[in-house]
Amino acid sequence: MVIDIHVHPAFFKPINGDEKKEELRHNELNLHKNGTCTLQHFFNKLNCAKIDKAVLLPEDYSSSMNGEVLVSNEEIRKLVDMAPHRFIGFASVDPHDEKAGEKLEYAFTKLDLKGLKLHPSRQNFHPSDPIMNDIYDLCVKYNKPIIFHCGLSFEKNALTKNCHPLDFEKLAEERSDLRFCLAHFGWPWCREVAMLMLKYPNVYTDTSALYFDSAKEFYTQMLTKDVPVTWIDRSLRHQVMFGTNDPRFEMIRMSKAIDELVFRESTLRLIKGQNAIDFLGYDPGEE
Repeated sequence: MVIDIHVHPAFFKPINGDEKKEELRHNELNLHKNGTCTLQHFFNKLNCAKIDKAVLLPEDYSSSMNGEVLVSNEEIRKLVDMAPHRFIGFASVDPHDEKAGEKLEYAFTKLDLKGLKLHPSRQNFHPSDPIMNDIYDLCVKYNKPIIFHCGLSFEKNALTKNCHPLDFEKLAEERSDLRFCLAHFGWPWCREVAMLMLKYPNVYTDTSALYFDSAKEFYTQMLTKDVPVTWIDRSLRHQVMFGTNDPRFEMIRMSKAIDELVFRESTLRLIKGQNAIDFLGYDPGEE
């Protein structure tokens, strides 16, 4: 089974009927050239990329957007219900929301969402800020992992320096029972992410990194040179997950590029599926 651990459904047609909301999403996510995507078109992309399931990530920046939620947990649940055989839904809450804990527990228990997506730069918190304790406690209580944005962000009001991988080390040390992913391989701080994964088995990453030139050329640079291929193939093979950051980057090209790297076949199977299953803590084939 191949799983894309990092998909943003902000422009999926079933949750876009309001032109003002769609324009807001374009502006806030700094994505301007794409239109809305029908589910059938998205499934065609999955099929062409030979991807079985996609993890859908919401966006809750409500404390800085006058209470507006960019992509809600309920919208994620709606999409999952439309295609449970293809979609796995995550939740998002704004840590500065006084009801963040209540909303997260609802997302886990009533909406049955499988994890939490957070963006420290955009949501303006430090991973070790005390306001995060209740959120982390709930993730541990319900055995739900967290995907943190890490490294470069194209979104507005999201300074890259505020998502440095080293900011997560204290969390990894103090919360060894909390699985979390530093998304985008923390680019440009890929070696720092590799260091954290080597030291802390509860730290994962994904491959949803920017590419300047082509997916293959960038992956070759990042995953065989910046981080030597032997580091992943011999030591980190259980902590790297395949992700595309669709629609910002093209999943078909990224899937093909990963396949063409020089990983062992057993490592490639871990990266493209099994590691995500372990990270999620459940078998998505049961849905």
